[in-house]
Amino acid sequence: MTGSNRPRQLEICTDSPTGVAAAIAGGADRIELCSALEIGGLTPSAGLVAQVRDATRSAGVALFAMVRPRGGDFSYDDAELALAIAEARALILQGVDGLVFGAARAGRIDAKASRRWIEAVRDTSGTRLPCSFHRAIDIVADPVDAVDAVAGLGFTRILTSGGALRATDGAVTIRAMVARAVAQGGTVSVMAGSGVTPANAAALRAATGVRELHASASKAGATPDPRLIEFGFASSTLRRTDAEIVRALRSELDNDNR
Repeated sequence: MTGSNRPRQLEICTDSPTGVAAAIAGGADRIELCSALEIGGLTPSAGLVAQVRDATRSAGVALFAMVRPRGGDFSYDDAELALAIAEARALILQGVDGLVFGAARAGRIDAKASRRWIEAVRDTSGTRLPCSFHRAIDIVADPVDAVDAVAGLGFTRILTSGGALRATDGAVTIRAMVARAVAQGGTVSVMAGSGVTPANAAALRAATGVRELHASASKAGATPDPRLIEFGFASSTLRRTDAEIVRALRSELDNDNR
């Protein structure tokens, strides 16, 4: 089975054409395409989307694009929100299958900004693309209560670590978020992400009840020239999506009988 026909979904986040190729080869259902993953992901460039769109479509793998106009917090002023809307519309015209966004302010979901954004991101027929609310939910005061707000806004998926650095540490909260999503009538699903590996995937699913996992499935790459790090041109840790890790995660999901 491929794509959305699988009973459990695996999303891989990556920021390069080689990462997309590795995710496809390993059996990902969906790709979250970003730039600058070292700071949690920013909006991918038009060139990057163009390079991978045909490959994901041919493979039957959904392509979701991050919309995050800058690093830092998720509290956007009017100019930043206008940029996020413009980026989303450009991505829609390039043919992405879905979008990823999140806004939070003062410990709560920024419902006003999120509503403005999601109402603006429709295709030429007026149809809204599926939209995931990203880990901005992990910095609000109560991620469980926030599920209601996100569902009411019209997002179809929430990516969360349960308010912890890693999903395994936030498993209790994730389980409560799953329960809240079910109580909402299933209009929004909860996907666990952050620190997800083949070694902990099955236990994480058992502890949380999620049917979707999100991972970078990456391994350490070459160490950058120290001068590049010194000048701020490179991160000290470079990681690359690995097809074998994706494949191992795929196997864990497919062979989990829960």
